[in-house]
Amino acid sequence: MVSRKIFGQLVFSTLLLLSVGLGTLAGLVFVYSSDLPQVQQLEDYRPDVVTELYADNGAPIGSFALERRVMVTYDQIPEVLRDAVLSVEDRHFESHWGVDVIRIIRAGVTDLLEWRKAQGASTLTQQLSRLFFLTPEKAWRRKFQEMLLAIQMERRFTKPQIFTMYADEVSLGHGNFGFEAAAQFYFGKHVGDLSLPEAAMLAGLPKSPTAFSPLLHPERALQRRNQVLQSMLENDKIAREQYERARVAPLGLHIQRWENYLAPYFVDNVREFLERKYGPETVHEKGLRVYTTLNLRLQRMAERTLVKGLHEDDKRRGWRGPAKNILKNPPLLANARPATLETYMDDDWKKVLEAGRWVHGLVMEVRPDYATVRFGSSLARVGPADFAWTKKISARELFAPGDVDLFLIKDINGKTVQVTLDQEPDVQGALLAIDNATGAVKAMVGGLDYSRSKYNRAVQAERQVGSSFKVYVYSQALMEGISPFNTIEDTPVSYPGSSGWWSPHDYDNKYEGTITILHALAESRNVPAVRLIARVGVDKVIRLCRRFGITSRLVPNLPLALGASDLTLLEHTSAFTTFPDDGVHIAPRLVERVTNYDGAVIDDFRPEIADVLPAGVARVMVSMLREVINSGTAVRARSLAAKYPLAGKTGTTNDFTDAWFIGFSPNLSAGVWVGFDDHRKLGEKEEGAKVALPIWMDFMTDALKGSEPVGGFPDSPLLTNPDQVKEILAGASTPLLAEHGVAAAASSNSSGVVKTAQPRTPQSGDSRQR
Repeated sequence: MVSRKIFGQLVFSTLLLLSVGLGTLAGLVFVYSSDLPQVQQLEDYRPDVVTELYADNGAPIGSFALERRVMVTYDQIPEVLRDAVLSVEDRHFESHWGVDVIRIIRAGVTDLLEWRKAQGASTLTQQLSRLFFLTPEKAWRRKFQEMLLAIQMERRFTKPQIFTMYADEVSLGHGNFGFEAAAQFYFGKHVGDLSLPEAAMLAGLPKSPTAFSPLLHPERALQRRNQVLQSMLENDKIAREQYERARVAPLGLHIQRWENYLAPYFVDNVREFLERKYGPETVHEKGLRVYTTLNLRLQRMAERTLVKGLHEDDKRRGWRGPAKNILKNPPLLANARPATLETYMDDDWKKVLEAGRWVHGLVMEVRPDYATVRFGSSLARVGPADFAWTKKISARELFAPGDVDLFLIKDINGKTVQVTLDQEPDVQGALLAIDNATGAVKAMVGGLDYSRSKYNRAVQAERQVGSSFKVYVYSQALMEGISPFNTIEDTPVSYPGSSGWWSPHDYDNKYEGTITILHALAESRNVPAVRLIARVGVDKVIRLCRRFGITSRLVPNLPLALGASDLTLLEHTSAFTTFPDDGVHIAPRLVERVTNYDGAVIDDFRPEIADVLPAGVARVMVSMLREVINSGTAVRARSLAAKYPLAGKTGTTNDFTDAWFIGFSPNLSAGVWVGFDDHRKLGEKEEGAKVALPIWMDFMTDALKGSEPVGGFPDSPLLTNPDQVKEILAGASTPLLAEHGVAAAASSNSSGVVKTAQPRTPQSGDSRQR
């Protein structure tokens, strides 16, 4: 009887406890689920993904995002990676319903026995619910909500869907989210190409991407990878032989940093354009697909020729001495010991030595007639022929043991390297190439080295353009009825100004008297250009420049004819495309099309076209600018013009601070600018024809290679036929000659004369642009 009574009390107590427990559980479910998000919203969820940029042939050239993520499907995730992740994170993933009760009990017992949190018990689904909906705070409320959300997710989504969402969302360090982005970053390959050791390393990162980062803590990363391999072995996902081979394999990293763009100045400019149009959030989070105008072949040529040209230009200003000397100021090695001649390692030596590369070398020994220079494990013997440009005779005048100098690698034969001495240029430059027919920017280089300076001198720097501006003055003159065969005075003249009389001077401080308009442009004579702008009107020239697409501020005074106002290389080069385009200006563009992540077109950027010049005027200007190369200031390009039809204009500013050349073929226009960022002088006689033109020629030689030589520009008139030119201009202009009381010449070799009033004696001012 007593025992029955005790049994009854026990049953009652048990039922009471169960009721209380169930009630408490129901209360917790009610309280903690009342403000839970609805997991069905994941059906329309699209995580932040990488915006990709493509060249004109579809090749990727760059990307940007706040979170580096590349989406994959379940079928794209290899079995080896799925096995690695589930073995270490959630072995019962395929069988549990969102919460692994057995694992929770086992973890709880272990925690009690060791009196610390020794094991985690979250399933992969719980981790995913935390990533999507919850904070990482360690609290019972958050843990309970995590379980409830995991159960909801398991009811609504399949196992493959859950695993795929996890594989795309999880953080894997260094700004990479998802296994595809991490595979590209750490190993330079797609997730489907991962080996067993690589998959195991990535599977070990979610526990703590920072603590197990192979970049920050390679030893920890190796240990964590081997823990994953051990879990795979215990879970019967790999054989013992596979485990043993993978366990001793190196990490095998092949880091591919996302910011390592193929055309960094171009990509940066595209990013700024996209952010202005769509907003930073859309650009960095919505995974746009941006199809640009960039041509990779021309871009590589542009980068190579600009760097080469800047090195050559810099060396003309003389040797500046070694970059540093490690014996005078020894850098510290990883073991905190100072570097020696034998132990010093330069960052340049981490890459494979290749002919054509500029690499720093360490001077080991100096003899009177040569110096021995080390490049990692390779050696070079540098003799007088290798540093002739310095005008030094003895190696001891240049080198000292411990010097770190820059060298250009000419050839490599085993461990022997052939080099020439060089130095890091402090001059800057920019190069831009535009397709005439479409306005598409095909190449853009905004400086010597993007890693040193991200300032894009092709689009951001406004610099005085010198005599290259004269093309706009002469274009207006042709529109007013002035022919290339008219004559003009290259004689002293002065004009009144707010600060007194201004007297333009020619580049050589000489005057040629009466010359033709054609000769004045070809030889870039300054006085005739000023006389012309005074004749046709400064305001008219400025209005014409606006039609050319020039938006920079233009100062309305006579020195404008000599390029006294500042322009960007982009607007100046784009304006020049008007001439080979028969007087039509097509606005420059860097982007052809933008789509969303799924390929739906957001914007299709069509060329923006404006009429600028009558076709006849444009064709005459092309012929005049060809004469600049045939007999004028750009005559050194005449041999190239014998192979291809070319035209262009040099530009040099006062005191030789800026050097320009803008030129074109029938299909391609290119512009080059060279100067110092602080507006220092390039050097005496360092004009556009000497500094910028060789870079332009080098680029165009490669760019036009393979093009069929043609006889000339389509419909371009011959300047040996004045009557033809006169007829062309007569149908495209309103003569100004009568307005100024100027009589046309009767000579068959001249269709008119532009005369000026009797000039005053020059008293002040100097403007020597060429």
